[in-house]
Amino acid sequence: MLSNEARLQLNDIASRIAEREEVSLEEMIFIEKWAKHNASAAEILRKARRRATLGKNCEGSLDAFMCDMDLGDPDPSNHLIGPQDPITLAEWFMRPKWFRGDQ
Repeated sequence: MLSNEARLQLNDIASRIAEREEVSLEEMIFIEKWAKHNASAAEILRKARRRATLGKNCEGSLDAFMCDMDLGDPDPSNHLIGPQDPITLAEWFMRPKWFRGDQ
């Protein structure tokens, strides 16, 4: 559980991350350490990173909903873009032999 003091400090750091302002290494270590061990801190950090990544795009219709609900990965480099190899996808979705019943 987060103490009031820790939550205020996390929110301060997160607001600077969201605004793309300078954050010291000690502060990043502090917020990352909390995020690893506390779900509320992890949510605060994810939302700050999403707002830093999307900027003003996070304020409107579906993007705002995704931001508010903390859905999806905020890092666009983790997103799959374009068509994927259909053979690999088909193999991934195929059931294993033991499940199909043919041996």
